[in-house]
Amino acid sequence: MSALAEALVDLDAVASNVRAITSVTGTSLMAVVKADGFGHGAVRVARAALRAGATWLGVTTVTEALALRDAGVTAPTLSWLHGPNDDFGTLIKSGVDVGVSTTTHLHAVADAVHLLGVPAMVQLKADTGLSRNGAAGDDWPELVAWARKYEREGGIRVRGVWSHLVDADLPGAPELSRQVATFEEALRIARSAGLDPDLVHLANSAAALSAPRTRFDLCRIGIALYGVDPFGATGPGEFGLHAAMTLRTSVINVKRVPAGTGVSYGPEHVTGAPTTLALLPLGYADGLPRAAGGRAEVWLGGQRCPIVGRIAMDQCVVDVGDLPVAIGDPVVVFGPAEGDQSPPTVVEWARWAGTNPHEILTGIGARVARDHLHGRARTS
Repeated sequence: MSALAEALVDLDAVASNVRAITSVTGTSLMAVVKADGFGHGAVRVARAALRAGATWLGVTTVTEALALRDAGVTAPTLSWLHGPNDDFGTLIKSGVDVGVSTTTHLHAVADAVHLLGVPAMVQLKADTGLSRNGAAGDDWPELVAWARKYEREGGIRVRGVWSHLVDADLPGAPELSRQVATFEEALRIARSAGLDPDLVHLANSAAALSAPRTRFDLCRIGIALYGVDPFGATGPGEFGLHAAMTLRTSVINVKRVPAGTGVSYGPEHVTGAPTTLALLPLGYADGLPRAAGGRAEVWLGGQRCPIVGRIAMDQCVVDVGDLPVAIGDPVVVFGPAEGDQSPPTVVEWARWAGTNPHEILTGIGARVARDHLHGRARTS
């Protein structure tokens, strides 16, 4: 391992997750590969997901969409988070569907079409309760009316109507039913205006797996694509998902210390008995949340060992007790269970840090090398 730490990405696990989710939903899947594939590598994940049966890719920005195209990935792709001055012309020329949430953005797309002489595929987003992007209230009929006008003129084609859910990871939450009803009304308005979208989509990972009424034509799969159960299971859970990333490093220093030794800044931790401390070259600049210090564990020497003291920018300290640990010994920070190894999972790290697994995965820093594998076989 030339880097001080590496994230092993199992592309076979990604493919397995696509197949497992499809077996539940029975619909087409959009593999969401925004934020560099949740830190796993967007291009590699996209290819693995498409080979396994995903039919669409989802990203947020022009840059993310064009990175896929530049890598030769030509699958249908939706990009949905834009400024009004974004390069819509390049998206249109690249055959990327443009997510549109306001008339301002729709007019900008129409202007790009006018300059290019090439029609655009757009997908209109309704705000059904999340209060982020999407059109709500009177803005929705206005957006639909303008879209229909541009469609009649031949400049755009409204391929999709979609929205995003608030709390689908909380089964039985009343907001889900309200959002489905709001979405169905938004769809009725769009169709009454003369739009005939090919794709209607609402479900994210949690809804796709647990709420059949949200599935419509397509399910957008984010966190579940990467093997994280959206309901918090720390293993494959009832849906048979397999974690795709293993974060590992090695020990770079070992020291035996007496009771009463302060560890890291503060110190917030003082040893209560003689013990051995192992230093790891990973810190919050690499994605280990500072808030997890004093709670998080790693897999070292055949067992879980606690991180003690504050996690620093570049390093952290593990108390290994009396284990015979040496410099160079391997450490798994998080990953799936394998054989008799039971390392912490990314779900546990999220709990220790008071956040969600999405933040842990996307926060793995640039200093951490990505190594893509099919099972245990590396890919170039």
